[in-house]
Amino acid sequence: MENNTLKASKQKDLYQISLKLILKNDKDEILILNAIRGGTFEGFYDLPGGRIDVDEFRVDFEDILRREVKEELGAIEIDITSSTPVSMGRHLIPANLSSIGIEVHVLYLFFEGQYLSGNIKISEEHLGYKWVNLNDIALEEYFNSGILEGVKKYVNNIK
Repeated sequence: MENNTLKASKQKDLYQISLKLILKNDKDEILILNAIRGGTFEGFYDLPGGRIDVDEFRVDFEDILRREVKEELGAIEIDITSSTPVSMGRHLIPANLSSIGIEVHVLYLFFEGQYLSGNIKISEEHLGYKWVNLNDIALEEYFNSGILEGVKKYVNNIK
């Protein structure tokens, strides 16, 4: 019996990886996206980015972020200023909200970027957007779950 308990505790978890972009403008504000109704972030904000597709295993993270930004924000010009993650967070998608019908564990890797130019055109994945200074808002009122975890770590790291 003890052996089975030990085996169960050694079982490795499976995560989907999601790359998120802390996209800053020239006022040092970041772009946040209104989450859709019915999703795990309903009533809160998200950041641009998304999960790595099956065929992107060998694709640079920066290229995946550029693809996600184009899908969610349109053909804006950005510069990804961090080649390595600047923060991390974890998110749980409950089975009833998951597209695959089971609980999904997501690991967020946050990168920094600079907005350069272009008209932002929000996709159907979000309801709208705004620019905020992270030091001027109550983070818990804007973010939840893994986005909140990652943004808090990011703010603490840049102080």
